[in-house]
Amino acid sequence: MNPMAQLMEQSAARHSQLCPRQVLGVRMGLLAGRVLGLDVPDVDKRLVTMMETDGCAADGVSAATGCTVGNRRLRILDFGKVAATFVDMKGDQAIRIVPRPGIRVAAQQLAPDRESRWHAQLQAYQVMPDGDLLAVQVVKLNVSLEELLSKPAYRVNCEACGEEIINQREVVMGGRMLCRACAGQSYYRLAGRDGTQLWMDELWRTYQALAERTA
Repeated sequence: MNPMAQLMEQSAARHSQLCPRQVLGVRMGLLAGRVLGLDVPDVDKRLVTMMETDGCAADGVSAATGCTVGNRRLRILDFGKVAATFVDMKGDQAIRIVPRPGIRVAAQQLAPDRESRWHAQLQAYQVMPDGDLLAVQVVKLNVSLEELLSKPAYRVNCEACGEEIINQREVVMGGRMLCRACAGQSYYRLAGRDGTQLWMDELWRTYQALAERTA
């Protein structure tokens, strides 16, 4: 099995099957390695990837590069685009790779006998030349990698809720060190009727008391 086929197999293992976007992700990751002069999957922890969408393409990129959310070298910035920026931390180089416009049409022309457009894309994306499939841009980051990755083992506690904050994601507001939620940047709200915290152990005790009364 050739290296690309192995990587596609690894990506497909995370899904019910291999799909065209996984193939695109694998091709993007492999091309990034060639352009930056790095061996991929990267075991030297030189490569950081910023993926502009989640889902299948991200898994393909992760399989090809070795960058994962768990090792903090795959960052998801949800722009809704099948695109990724690859940064060589030692070489101080950054490139952005994106599929070329019109590749769906090109895929149908390359594999006209496949049973559907999806199947045509799945086949064609595996064999199309890099230059026909993908475009590469040289870019500069608007944020430093130091800010993005922060310091290992760094932690503080929010002065409002008391929860621990890692990776230098605290916000200083009014002279207090706060988590982003307490600083007004939360994606959730407390579920208590009066806006107070409602913990699962409290819910469980309430459920048990109700069960005892109705037994």
